[in-house]
Amino acid sequence: MAAKVKVLVVGLGNMGASHASAYHRNPGFEIVGLMSRSIKEKTIPAELKGYPLFEDFDEALRVTKPDAVSINSWPNSHAEYAIKAMNAGAHVFMEKPIATTIEDAEKVVAVARAKKRKLVLGYILRVHPSWMKFIELGQTLGKPLVMRLNLNQQSGGPTYDWHKNLIDSLIPIVDCGVHYVDVMCQLTGAKPVRVHGIGAKLWAEADKPNYGHLHVTFDDGSVGWYEAGWGPMMSEVAYFVKDVVGPKGAVSIVPNPKAHKDGVSDSSNIDQHTKTDAIQYHHAEVGPDRNFLRKDEIFTMTDEPGHQELCDREQAFFLKAINEDLDLGTQMDAAVNSLRIVLAAEQSINEERVVVLA
Repeated sequence: MAAKVKVLVVGLGNMGASHASAYHRNPGFEIVGLMSRSIKEKTIPAELKGYPLFEDFDEALRVTKPDAVSINSWPNSHAEYAIKAMNAGAHVFMEKPIATTIEDAEKVVAVARAKKRKLVLGYILRVHPSWMKFIELGQTLGKPLVMRLNLNQQSGGPTYDWHKNLIDSLIPIVDCGVHYVDVMCQLTGAKPVRVHGIGAKLWAEADKPNYGHLHVTFDDGSVGWYEAGWGPMMSEVAYFVKDVVGPKGAVSIVPNPKAHKDGVSDSSNIDQHTKTDAIQYHHAEVGPDRNFLRKDEIFTMTDEPGHQELCDREQAFFLKAINEDLDLGTQMDAAVNSLRIVLAAEQSINEERVVVLA
């Protein structure tokens, strides 16, 4: 039986606490420390009490000597922490995005390869059965594809300050966008060639545009758009669009019926960002009378995992990658590729032009 992997958990926000819970309950891991620059001000979840606490990353690395580091801090610290961890001999799980610049992202991947460290990125949709099915069905629609995806979040209650602070690191179409352009890249298997972005600043308390829209063209003729906005003013009408159209038909993820609870908007509920009720598969074939030959198929996604179970799956994969020495090159390159697209969209907004990718 393999020895337990000693893990240092960095960041105890929404994602960090969920990942820490996964490590706590997975018998293949042993948490050796929890680190956050403001950990003394945080309420430690009951199941995580008793673990050593640190407010300095370098000290935490030196004292705990971990086999692995889980990085769930603000995005502008990701690259620095990951490189320090791998240079100290640790494998790394890192919440998306891999960095805030392409240069830093490429450095992180280069260090992982040079040090032969496992680097797993928190692309949670890659372990989600509904999204895996969505991509599988979308790949049967022919080429080119038209992909329409969004995730607008109405910031209220606990997400108000979280979103406002997060914009200091990354605008919404960059932070959340890496998930969805990664889906586009998986659907097409093609190379992105042009990106255009538009944005608007609607939130006086945010320092950057809190709404954005990106358009990407691929070398197989496929096109996609992604829309994201955060803020107390965001509409919850059509905030959840997950749709791909091809010559042979269309595949759509249908969200669960929603309701506001306790004054907190449903779009800001992190458990709803991945939830689905069904996948609808529309077939485009028509007969001589121009009527459709096949009825739409409905794939009901019963017993699908919630947010915590998805985090559990991510950490189970991280453990498998370490213990079985999995080759993660494709996933690492995909993380850099998706970041390249969303950062090009931000560049397009700032420079008011279409960005051509090399």
